[in-house]
Amino acid sequence: MNYHILKKDELDGFIKKLAGKMKVCAPVAKGHNNFAFEEVTSAGGIALSYIPTILPPKKYFMPPREKLLDFDISEGKPKDTASLEAGETAIFGVHTCDLAGIQCLNMVFSERPRDYNYLLRKEKVFIIGLECGGYCDEHASCALVGNHYPNGGYDLFFTDLGDRFIIHVNTQKGEELVESFCLAKAASADMIALDKVREGKKAVFKNEIGVEPGKLPEIFAKGMEKKVWHDIGERCVSCGNCTNVCPTCYCFDMADTINLDMKTGFRTRTWDSCQFETFAAVAGGENFREERAHRQRHRLYRKFKYPLDKFYRAFCTGCGRCTRACMAKINLKDTLKALAAESK
Repeated sequence: MNYHILKKDELDGFIKKLAGKMKVCAPVAKGHNNFAFEEVTSAGGIALSYIPTILPPKKYFMPPREKLLDFDISEGKPKDTASLEAGETAIFGVHTCDLAGIQCLNMVFSERPRDYNYLLRKEKVFIIGLECGGYCDEHASCALVGNHYPNGGYDLFFTDLGDRFIIHVNTQKGEELVESFCLAKAASADMIALDKVREGKKAVFKNEIGVEPGKLPEIFAKGMEKKVWHDIGERCVSCGNCTNVCPTCYCFDMADTINLDMKTGFRTRTWDSCQFETFAAVAGGENFREERAHRQRHRLYRKFKYPLDKFYRAFCTGCGRCTRACMAKINLKDTLKALAAESK
């Protein structure tokens, strides 16, 4: 696909034109050093430099609370009608770590049985990525999992070249948009400038834990009974913050609600967390992960072991949200370093 150029003083016009076609969401400041994706109609409030938002953009693909269907049991065989509330939405300014998170969810929900609510909603989302020139903060570990460079998963991708953005067009939808906006094609000087940006990132992004990424599967294969899980289990308060803010966590709970007529109702799904004590409880009072240490271990294995075995990629995107949101100050990078040290 092609590369195009947008001058920075034209960004406001770009966002306004886009908002005329669909709902536009972008990162905006929410108090001191906090950001969130919210609807915008101009570039005025958009944060072009930000640490990962409080919630990842997965909330537009898999809402925290979603009605799946309405049902009617008033006569004979129960009847149900699928429900999907989703309009055309553009998400602007998505970092590469969050693009990776969306790619992981795409794989999960495309497996049989496919999740059609997710897949149909995905088709209505237009994704515009934004390149990071450096680390968001000390909690990010995107180089460890290879998410500091763009690896697809977007329609358009913006890279800052100083007085302008160079835009990589990755899909047909993206091509149609830039053509309708009459954006100029990038020149050879622009491509050279892009190469310099990417080359400069090699000196900025380093392995954050001092362990080769290729060694992590072996470390986790030997790490089931290591002391580190008990150490962080003693600190964990089972609040579920780490999973709620994770770009690749997708566990949910289902509930049916009966209306006052006792004949009709609706089914909803709500984000759930493997860190809650009741998550692995089953009939008869058995709980497969009653200990907090076991739940923390399960969470990390769901990022660095199980998905590698199944999908050949880590489901940690290196965004650092779990560390920032942890009430007990459990640090992901420190946990990985401790596990690696124990496994030697």
